[in-house]
Amino acid sequence: MIIQLNKNIKPEDKNKIISELKTKNYSCSEVKTMQGNYLVAIGKAEIDIRQIGVLKGVADIHKVSDNYKLVSRKWKTDYSEIDLGNDIKIGSNNFSIMAGPCSIENEEQIIEMVKHLKANNVKIMRGGVFKPRSSPYSFRGLGIEGLKVFSKHCKEAGIKIITEVMQVSQIEDMIDYVDIFQVGARNSQNFNLLDELGKTNKPVMLKRGLAGTIDELLFSAEYIFSAGNEQIILCERGIRSYEKAYRNTLDINAIPILKEKSHLPVIVDPSHAIGIRQFIEPLALASIMAGADGIIFEMHKQPEIAFSDGQQSLNYAESEKLYKNIRKTYDFRSSLS
Repeated sequence: MIIQLNKNIKPEDKNKIISELKTKNYSCSEVKTMQGNYLVAIGKAEIDIRQIGVLKGVADIHKVSDNYKLVSRKWKTDYSEIDLGNDIKIGSNNFSIMAGPCSIENEEQIIEMVKHLKANNVKIMRGGVFKPRSSPYSFRGLGIEGLKVFSKHCKEAGIKIITEVMQVSQIEDMIDYVDIFQVGARNSQNFNLLDELGKTNKPVMLKRGLAGTIDELLFSAEYIFSAGNEQIILCERGIRSYEKAYRNTLDINAIPILKEKSHLPVIVDPSHAIGIRQFIEPLALASIMAGADGIIFEMHKQPEIAFSDGQQSLNYAESEKLYKNIRKTYDFRSSLS
């Protein structure tokens, strides 16, 4: 079960709640975030939750049968909303577009991309500065100095940035320059990294693992929440299957299932799902109709000469067409509600 505590609960009242739960053979873990203070109580005995709910200092109490408690929609029926500031929000009744190159290559690229995004009212730019590559000989990013330049130009334009963090040691150097930390598919179950990101005050977009199940994705999100950070975004980016005609298999089924199981926003990455430029748009639009809260995709001024993932990056003209069709499709979906 999840017990929501009053923000100004007295220590003696909290201890009394914990003691009462222990008498009923329930173990307790306290979770403090910027948004709330919770006790996650685990036990097998059936109890009348009203006995706990009436205790001093309890704001609310919920039975949650899922093994992942805090990210479950069984206690938080309203969808979570993440506020990035400057009237830029993710989740709930907001739809987000995140676009940018696979890799940040140089300052000139950043300046051009920021102008393009601003002209098209896209408020979140993606771009990697630390790149996990299958080959050790491929371009692996500009590192922290590239991130500083990336951050400088985006802040001046009022654009938020999302970029991948690959290891615990990078968090401290990156935190002042990012708006959203991205955890890539390869790190989806790097629990040390998830724990440390849970101690930060920055939103985290968690990508589904290459062969990860929906439950495994939600358990990974639980690690972040239980460490103190409830600003979590789930990302369906395709899973590895037996099919060789495209890069990965986009699990459209996962979108409504995640929306049913969890209160967290769900973003879809069609670029990494299919890996073929001409099919990015239909997958993006299908994802919107399936209930996604946003789309993240890769773009480049000249995909043919991109340092990485050029085959799945849209050029500027293709991106402008996609922005328009994304907005039309989302408006149509909203009209059906």
